[in-house]
Amino acid sequence: MSGGGGKGIESLKSYISVADFEARAIDLLPKAVRDYYQSGADDESTVARNKSAFRKYLIRPRVLVDVQNLDTKVKISFNPRESYTFEYPLGIAPTAFHRMAHPQGELATSMAASQTNTLMICSTLSTTKLEDVAQAASINAYLWFQLYVYRDRRITENLVSRAIASGYQALVLTVDAPMMGRRRADERNGFELPGHLKMENFDVELLARTFKGKEGASGFGEYVKNMFDLTLNWDDLRWLVEYSKIPVIVKGIVRGCDAIKALEAGARGIIVSNHGGRQIESTVSTIEALPEVVEAVNGRCSVFVDGGIRSGSDIFKCIALGADMVFIGRPIIYGLSVGGVEGVKHVIQILRTEFEYAMRLSGISSIHQLRTVPRMVVHQNYYSSSKL
Repeated sequence: MSGGGGKGIESLKSYISVADFEARAIDLLPKAVRDYYQSGADDESTVARNKSAFRKYLIRPRVLVDVQNLDTKVKISFNPRESYTFEYPLGIAPTAFHRMAHPQGELATSMAASQTNTLMICSTLSTTKLEDVAQAASINAYLWFQLYVYRDRRITENLVSRAIASGYQALVLTVDAPMMGRRRADERNGFELPGHLKMENFDVELLARTFKGKEGASGFGEYVKNMFDLTLNWDDLRWLVEYSKIPVIVKGIVRGCDAIKALEAGARGIIVSNHGGRQIESTVSTIEALPEVVEAVNGRCSVFVDGGIRSGSDIFKCIALGADMVFIGRPIIYGLSVGGVEGVKHVIQILRTEFEYAMRLSGISSIHQLRTVPRMVVHQNYYSSSKL
């Protein structure tokens, strides 16, 4: 039950949108695998809302602005002495099981990230050891490590220590998954990790393999239910901040009040995320939640966002609404499925190109302008307001 990945560099020229990669990936991947990557919680309304909500936010272009030269660089700072500069405000979100999509899996993703100066967040549930992911990247690569907290705290401590030793620059604690949401497609398919793969960050078989799936029950869901810590709370975040020697970023926040609590507990960044719509039905989309979190944080740390981003104009909207950077998940998997390293690089380039188009055609020449021009992006309700 492995993925695709047989396309050559020349053949990728015909792929000019993320949707092109998605359509081909759906053809290449076995049903249980593509359903795992694409599905969401329950009726999947949150997955749909993540994407559809972007259409409710409108760009208000400026005209007669010199946009010959663009400044797309972003600087992410954890403190005055620790900052990183990226060519574009676009990173790779943590997603599990990349080797289901392509034989090289996370190695290919890491190489593509380093070759494009793109920040990558490696998942705890990687099908490649975190050390090997780091080694596959160049010396100047930017890697963060996404962390799930297991019931046995020693497992978590081991992951943190290994990530620090391997050169990861930050930890990304996922806080919206004390257990996995009900993903009906996985339950129907009896999803389990294919037999030739395992979660390589673990040596013990019980931890390295999902439970055995069966019709009506997801083996992965049962694994999470039995292994992850359901008691995870703010004290645990404070413990992790104290235990870790690198900054801790909190992923999975959609409320301003929770962002403030995360900051008070020592978090150095917030990722506005609803787990790609895979956790809970009928929840807020991430672009809808973003302004509230940005307002609550009020510049005290970087704010990131993921979920439903499929185009450069989506990225444009997120940055205009206050995000410092966006992360993409499924589009990377689609690129990986179709073309391995080059497929991932091609998806990144498509989104960068679309972002540049959005900037120029909106009369914006720099990230600073995008963040500071008033009402560059507004909700559609702006045009039904009685104040106009």
